[in-house]
Parts: sequence; structure tokens; C-alpha cells
Amino acid sequence: MSSARDSLKSARRIVVKVGTSTLAHADTGKLNLYRIEHLIREIADLHNAGKEIIFVSSGAIATGMNKLGIRIKPQTIPENQALAAIGQGVLMHIYEKFFAEYGQTIGQVLLTKENAADAHARENSRNSLQAILDMGAIPVINENDAVGVDEIRIGDNDNLSAIVAAMIEAEVLIILSDIDGLYDGNPKLDGSARLIDEVPTIDAEIERMAGGAGTKLGIGGMFTKIQAAKLATANGVTMLIINGSTNGNLRRALSGEHIGTIFPRKVTS
Repeated sequence: MSSARDSLKSARRIVVKVGTSTLAHADTGKLNLYRIEHLIREIADLHNAGKEIIFVSSGAIATGMNKLGIRIKPQTIPENQALAAIGQGVLMHIYEKFFAEYGQTIGQVLLTKENAADAHARENSRNSLQAILDMGAIPVINENDAVGVDEIRIGDNDNLSAIVAAMIEAEVLIILSDIDGLYDGNPKLDGSARLIDEVPTIDAEIERMAGGAGTKLGIGGMFTKIQAAKLATANGVTMLIINGSTNGNLRRALSGEHIGTIFPRKVTS
């Protein structure tokens, strides 16, 4: 019955966002190489099938912490900027290695809020992303935490992925989370919490269900995903939240299977 689910089968331009909770082991904070490799293999195969994939990745600060053996995230902006600078290089090296193994070329793009807020910068960013896609490569995007400060940071990569999806006129945004989607309660505390299959309209009740912050490693919890869904759907992009820890979920979602939570795009007349 869901035409929103059916439309996913023909989607060609797709933004995939992965969070720190999917990239790292919860207990140690170290990168989950098994999960990363399987995710990249799935993205590479979708690209081989003719899909245009834009990959938005969190994890630079957490990777920098891991590289330096830091267990508690610093509170100051300069320290986090330094960790992002260190971690981004490590993360991109891993991505380059795995994507190359599956025959794919990637191009790194670092964005700030200024790239989205200023019309000229937005157009330049869009043209850059389009050129990477035209060359048959996969853009790998992260917020430029190494130079960002509170006034210019987008604040989380959920909203960044929605901004990118709107900028590049993607058909679908898929956010990979550490749970199966949006529930009507907290599934970690309430065994009777029910997964919501489709959210046609984001209202106050949906925002209440989203709750507060996410894991200790990441920034964006479910609430930021709902903010991202508002932005994406308003710009004609269908958004999904699915579990990023299960192999094959990307393909299953794009085949129209009822996994995760879907937020259908707003259709303007």
C-alpha cells in the first residue's frame, strides 16, 4: 500500500548517513572494522548497480580519541578541533582502503554551515558534489569540525545529511542508526515500545517520541533525526531511519521492504 516504500525501488540518487554508534564498538570506542567493511561493500555494490551514492560520515572526533587513547571526550572547542583533524585522516584512510578493494573511487568533501547558508557557497558546494558524481566517484562528506566553532557548526551529521540531500536534489536520505527506527517509546527501557513504520507528518507527538540525546560517542540522537526528517521531506526528499548494524539493510530498504521508519517527501503542487 505504501507508495513511499515502492518509490524507493527506482531511486537513483541516494544520501547515506552513518553515525559514530554504527562505526565504533560501544564498549571500547574503537572502530568496528567488520561493520565498516560490510557497509562499504554494500554501498559499492549499489553504486555498481547504477545508484549515485553520497556518503555522509560521522566519527572523526571519536576516531581521533581512539588514535590518541583518550577515553573521555574533551569539552573545549580547540581540543575537539584537534581530535577531528587527527581522526579525519585516519577515517578517510580506512574508507579509501575498503572502497578501493571494491573498485570504487571516493572524494572527500568537508562542509560547514556557511556552505549551506550562503547562496554562492551553496552553489559551489553543489557543483563540486555534482562533478564528483559525474566522474563516477562517491563523495564522502563530513562536517569540517577541524575549523568549526559553535557559531558556524551545523551541530550534527543528521542535519548535515539532510542539508546535503536537499542541496544535491537526492531522492532518498537513509540514516543508519543503532536502533531499528522511531519507536513510540524507548525500546531500551520499554519492552512494549512499538516501531513506527511510516510518519506522514511530523507533529508535536512525533517530536515527543524522539526523546533526547543519543550515545556517549555520538552527538545526534533521535531528536536530531526528526529535525533532519523535517528538513529533508520539506525539500522533496524521502527519509528513512534504519538499523546500521544489520548487513544488507540498505539493499532491503531500497527494495521497498518494511524495515525502519520512513518519512515520505512532501509533494508540492
